[in-house]
Amino acid sequence: MGVSEATPVADAGKPGLRREVGFIGLIWASEGSIIGSGWLFGAQGALSVAGPAAIISWGIGGLAILILALVHAELGGMYPVSGGTARFPHYAFGGAAGASFGWFSWLQAATVAPIEVLAMITYGTHYSWASGWEKIQGGEHVLTGAGIAVAIGLMAVITAINFLSIRLLARTNSAATWWKVGIPLLTIFVFAIATFHTSNFTAADGFNPDGAKGILSAVSTSGIIFALLGFEQADQLAGESKNPRRDIPRAVIGSIVIGIIIYVLLQIVFLAALPASQIGSHWATSAFNDLSGPFAQVATLISLGWLATILYLDAVISPAGTGLIYITGSSRVSYGLSRNGYVPSAFEKTNDRGVPWVGLITAFVIGCICFLPFPSWRSLVGLITSASVLMYAGAPLSFGVFRNRLPEAQRPYRLFGGSWMSPLAFVVANLLILWSGWTTDWKLGVAILIGYVILIANRVFKMNPITPQLDLRAAQWLPVYLVGMGLIVYLSDFGPLKHPWFPLWWDMLAVAVFSLVIYYWAMAVALPREQIQHMIDQVVLPEEEGIH
Repeated sequence: MGVSEATPVADAGKPGLRREVGFIGLIWASEGSIIGSGWLFGAQGALSVAGPAAIISWGIGGLAILILALVHAELGGMYPVSGGTARFPHYAFGGAAGASFGWFSWLQAATVAPIEVLAMITYGTHYSWASGWEKIQGGEHVLTGAGIAVAIGLMAVITAINFLSIRLLARTNSAATWWKVGIPLLTIFVFAIATFHTSNFTAADGFNPDGAKGILSAVSTSGIIFALLGFEQADQLAGESKNPRRDIPRAVIGSIVIGIIIYVLLQIVFLAALPASQIGSHWATSAFNDLSGPFAQVATLISLGWLATILYLDAVISPAGTGLIYITGSSRVSYGLSRNGYVPSAFEKTNDRGVPWVGLITAFVIGCICFLPFPSWRSLVGLITSASVLMYAGAPLSFGVFRNRLPEAQRPYRLFGGSWMSPLAFVVANLLILWSGWTTDWKLGVAILIGYVILIANRVFKMNPITPQLDLRAAQWLPVYLVGMGLIVYLSDFGPLKHPWFPLWWDMLAVAVFSLVIYYWAMAVALPREQIQHMIDQVVLPEEEGIH
C-alpha cells in the first residue's frame, strides 16, 4: 500500500473545502495567473536577450507550455483534487517521488506572490512619493529598507483577502481578471495604431543578433516562460470546483491559448513602438533596458500620457491579482501535501469559511523572507521559472503511468496522441530547464535540498498521522534524473564552461535522449495498478463528494 492504514484526524480539516467555483472562476483563476507582472516586463526582457527574434521565442515558449497544459487538462479532469499538480506524482510513484514533486509545486506557488509585489513596487517608483522604495544596484532595481516594509505590507493585504470564502475570492479574482485581460488588449490596439515602426525589426544589430542560442535563452531567462505560467491554477482549485470533470480541462486549455495570443501581440507592438532614441547599436545595451516601467514609459514617449496613467494603475491591479491567486494556490498545495502525509496535519485545518488558514500564513511568511535574498523582479524570475518547469515535469510522467496502469479510468478530456505527447511533454519540460542555464539551476538545487530537510523532519518527528511509504523502487529514477539534468546543464552551452562538452544543439539532443531514458525507466518501475487505485480511493473519492 502507498500509505499506512492511518486515516487523517477527523476534525483536522473541518469544515473542509467547499465546491463553489464555476467555469468562469476556474478559467479566470488560470488566466489571472498568466496575465500578471510578466506582461509588464516580459517584452522588454525578451527583446534585450534575443532582439526582434524574441517573437520567435514567444512562439516556442507558448508551444512548449501548451504541450504541458494539454497533459494537465486530462489529469485535472480525471482526478479533481485540491492541489492536484503536486499530488499526481504521489499516486503514480509513491512517497519519495510524491514528496519531491510536491515540494517543487509549493516552492513555485509560494514565490510568485513576492515577485508580483516586486513588480508593483518597481512600477510604483514612477511616483515621487514612492521613489525611495527602490535603488539601482548592479544594474537592477532592488528594494531599500523602506521598500521591504512596503512589500511586507502588500503581502499582508493579499493574504488577508484570501481569508474570504473561496466563492468571494473567485468573484474578486474574476472581476480583476476582466481588467487584467482588457488592459493588455487596449495597449496592443493603441500602440499598433499610434506608431508602428517596421524599421525597428531590423534595427541595432539585426533581427536575430545571437542566433539560435539567443532565441532559446530568451525562452527561459527573460521572463517568457514565467509570463505563461499559471494555467495549472485551475487544477489547484479542483477540490473547490462545482463541476471539475467538465470545467477543468476547458479552463486549462482556454487560458493558455488566450495568454499565448496576448503575449505574442504585446511583443510585436512593444518592439514596433520604440522610438529611435531607445534603440542603440546593440539590443542588449539599448536605452529601453533601463526603463523601470517599460510599457508605461514607452506610452509617455510616444505621447500617450492617458494610456501611461492607465498602465501605472494596471501595474498594481495585474500583479496583485496574480499574487492573490498564487497565495490561494500555495495554501491548497500545502493542504494537498498534508492530505498525502508529507507535511504536518495542521495544514489541513480550515476556518469556518473553508479556507486552509495555516497554509496561507506559511505562504505569507515565506514570501516575506524571499525579499531578502531576491530583492528585485529579475533576481527572482529565474528561480520561479525553473521550479515551475520541474513541477510540470511530474505531470507527463504521471500521465504515462495512468494511461498504462489505469486505461479504463474515466477521462472527461482525453488527450489525442497521449502515448507520444506524454514523453514529448517530458522532453519539453527538461529543455526549458536546460535553457534556464546553470546560474539559475544551481540555486534551484539548493532549494530542493532545503525541501528535503523539511520533508524528512516531518517524517522523523511524526507531525502527520499519515506516514506515506517511500516506495523507493518506484522512485529509483528520481535521483538519477535530478543529478543527471544538473550535470547536462553544467556541461552544456548554457553552463559556465568556456569549452562545453555539449555544444549548442548537441546539448538539446543530450537532454532529449536522457529524458526519454528517464521517462521509460519511470514507466517500468511505477507503482502497480492495485496500489495506485488504493491511494486514489483513499483521497480522491472523499474529495469528490458533492460533484454531480
